Amino acid sequence: MPAWGRPWPETGLEPAVRPARPRRPNLAELAVLAGYLLGAFLIYRPLWTNLERGYLTNSGQDQRMWEWFFAVTADSVAHLENPLFSDLQNHPDGVNLMANTVMLGLGVPLTPVTLAFGPTVTWAIALTGGLAGTAAAWYWVLSRHLVHSRIGAAIGAAFCGFAPPIISHANAHPNFVALFVLPFLVLCLMKLARGQRPVRNGILLGLLLGWQILLGEEPLLIGATTFLVFGVAYALFRADEVLAMLRPLGIGLAFAAGMSLLLVAFPLWWQFFGPQSYGRLEHGLVGNDAAAFTAFATESAAGNRDVARELSLNRTEENAFFGWPLILLVLVIGIWLWRDAAARAVTIALFLMAWISTGVLLVVDGTVTTLPGPWLTMFQLPLYESVLESRFALGCVPLIGILLALGTDRVLRTWPRLPEWRIPLRVVWFSALLTALLPIAPTELRVHERPRTPEFFTAGTWRDHVGTGRAVVTVPLPDTGDARALHWQVDSGLEFPLAEGYFVGPGTDPERGTYGATRRPSSRLLEEVSDSGEVAEVGAHERVDMLTDLRFWRADVVVLGPHEHETALRETVELLLARPGRTIDGVWFWDVREMT
Repeated sequence: MPAWGRPWPETGLEPAVRPARPRRPNLAELAVLAGYLLGAFLIYRPLWTNLERGYLTNSGQDQRMWEWFFAVTADSVAHLENPLFSDLQNHPDGVNLMANTVMLGLGVPLTPVTLAFGPTVTWAIALTGGLAGTAAAWYWVLSRHLVHSRIGAAIGAAFCGFAPPIISHANAHPNFVALFVLPFLVLCLMKLARGQRPVRNGILLGLLLGWQILLGEEPLLIGATTFLVFGVAYALFRADEVLAMLRPLGIGLAFAAGMSLLLVAFPLWWQFFGPQSYGRLEHGLVGNDAAAFTAFATESAAGNRDVARELSLNRTEENAFFGWPLILLVLVIGIWLWRDAAARAVTIALFLMAWISTGVLLVVDGTVTTLPGPWLTMFQLPLYESVLESRFALGCVPLIGILLALGTDRVLRTWPRLPEWRIPLRVVWFSALLTALLPIAPTELRVHERPRTPEFFTAGTWRDHVGTGRAVVTVPLPDTGDARALHWQVDSGLEFPLAEGYFVGPGTDPERGTYGATRRPSSRLLEEVSDSGEVAEVGAHERVDMLTDLRFWRADVVVLGPHEHETALRETVELLLARPGRTIDGVWFWDVREMT
């Protein structure tokens, strides 16, 4: 019989002995789930208490982008339009939404919430529910199928939902927070490996795969890589058992592939071959510094902002900050459970995923070594070429959670057998857990108030100057560094398109994606003024470029809202248009209809 089907406690990852009837949640388990929800709410408390103007400080421009995604998705559903494309940004070319992290798997079901309460509420629900839901999903899988101890399952699941790398992404990336489908994908694969109802579980796996693709493809790729690495490691130790699993796995995966393709074949075609699609998205070499694994994240109780800044790409990409006490504890658990083939495979997969995340060459505390990593052979593979390699450390999160659950379960249930040693062992174990986990406990995410949208947009003044299908050009034009215009557009009811924007689309080479629109001469010039605060030198050539760009954007108005370099931007636009601007409802305004 395969190892996955043997009764407890021969191997730590064996399924728990099933009771005669499925275990139903009791009050203790409901309290655990409520604790996850409360913890997620406390992390986002400043956002929930100021939904009108609250803005996650470390989200950069991403909160504006995600709110736009949710608003556009709800608008498309309400008007029975194609949710895979929009020309509200990057007018007139538009945006391939399926080629962006639009999260239709959440945006569509939450459409009623978005329409009734606005996209900021949907944003808050996606983040808060994502943290709590991911922990709850892992608790269900761990407690029902991997360990007997509810305490062990609760600890492991809490880590899976609230680990420092997850909290780092919780500032800005709900697609890396709402990971509640992944545990059930793992469960379906486990059941297929045991030979349990390959057709039914294969169909269920396909349904879940389709949903996860619409929630986030990059987390799915990282999760699949993690499971594949574990599977290969396990096969090295239990080859005969793995061979016995191949037939039910093959049947189940065939049904899963067919079902998932029925659901997402067209969206995937649209993503890779539809309008404004692109082949790959290159980020350069952004592997994790090995020193990051033992450091503490910005949003951890023991976090050091300066250290975290030096060891990561930015505040939302602190992908490897587990803290040295937890690393030591995980090493102890790995050595302790090494005789168990499945636990050994988890430990090996944990090491390999961490190594992949370090990139092409290992970097230690800022010093580049000559030691190559597995990423050297992976970074040009299809799909992998568009992933930040540092994010593969996120694959370590569920593996560590499983080891914590296994270790706790082993302490509470199986070892040592001498009663007089059980209490001292438990004291030592839970002291070690507290030492490892308290320093990385998540802290409340910081929120600041964003400026109010000018009345030019909220009062509908723009309607007197913008025709149907004609664009508004905001100064500076929205991009990855300044996307406030997206918020203005949402507050205006998504009734006019914007020139350029913050999204991912094809660059000058259609096969290579880029963040934001392909910049035109005038947008580059205005961006330079926005950054420097210096009035640009404008001549006949720059005026011709401006006229050409306005006609390309099909613009009716140019609008300058409140800006730290407002004077320099206004004077530059006046030089480009050869006319003074006028103020109206909180903005500087130029009507360019007769020019375009």
